[in-house]
Amino acid sequence: MKIAVVILNWNGKKLLGQFLPSIIKYSPEAVIYVADNASDDDSVAFVKEQFPTVKIIVNKGNFGYAKGYNEALQFVEEDIYALVNSDIEVTENWLSPILERFENESETAIIQPKILDFKNKDYFEYAGAAGGFIDKFGFPFCRGRIFETLEKDHGQFDDETDIFWASGACFFIRKNVFRELNGFDSEFFAHQEEIDLCWRAFNANHKIKYVGYSTVYHVGGATLNTQNPKKTYLNFRNSLFMLIKNLPSGKMFSTLFIRLSFDGVAAIQFFVKGKFSHAFAVLKSHFAFYWYFFHYYKKRKPINNKNYFNVKSIVYQYFINKKRLYKNLF
Repeated sequence: MKIAVVILNWNGKKLLGQFLPSIIKYSPEAVIYVADNASDDDSVAFVKEQFPTVKIIVNKGNFGYAKGYNEALQFVEEDIYALVNSDIEVTENWLSPILERFENESETAIIQPKILDFKNKDYFEYAGAAGGFIDKFGFPFCRGRIFETLEKDHGQFDDETDIFWASGACFFIRKNVFRELNGFDSEFFAHQEEIDLCWRAFNANHKIKYVGYSTVYHVGGATLNTQNPKKTYLNFRNSLFMLIKNLPSGKMFSTLFIRLSFDGVAAIQFFVKGKFSHAFAVLKSHFAFYWYFFHYYKKRKPINNKNYFNVKSIVYQYFINKKRLYKNLF
């Protein structure tokens, strides 16, 4: 079974210089690609000169995460895709346990490793931690991270388990499944696209798994409140689009109504805190929801009627019941 490590890059020359060496050093099993989203910082020339063993795919524009990968992966024929952010540091033998699961578990289509914080390596990292879930209303959370609360890693998630979504920061998927599902939804541009893809995989009866015996470190780590308004807009908008596409039919409208109400509360909180541009971003995401509702409704495929959530409302559990750790949710 052949594996490709594919790093999507846009003006990330400095990050490539810092993190590509660990990927090259610890990935002897893999063919390594840099998929460049039309950078103008000499990233491509830099990789060619400094890392001649790395293959380069050049996209025609800055297509964001979703379309950027969709375009690049058309040219990658290895059996397993490892989609890795340019700010990921990998560790020795990080690929071995994941390849073993793919080889021995034909029903497993997507895998995520343990993701720790590069800046504070004893703690889980915001974007994925130890595997992701959503609540009934589409709010994401992780083992090891609920909203702003990041858990310290003391081995509590050194395991393997089924999860609902894998982080796009370090995302393994079978090539045939990626192509079967037509990849990411390119119209998302960035944010939530990996959850949407995992939900579509779930609806097609594929398994998503966390393998905690593989560890990577991610520089990312910003919470939604500290992100810029564009990111706030994309997160809220894409989450709503994802719900339109994937919710079971009998539950869609009631679930969407409650979710929109939750978003309204979030917008009010932004406003009260003086974050007016973020409040407007939530409002703007709702305008997009109404404007594009039927467009995304037409993208619906056969829905898996199994429960997609194991917590009804993570908002209620976290803010009202004060349950900050994953183990306290059950």
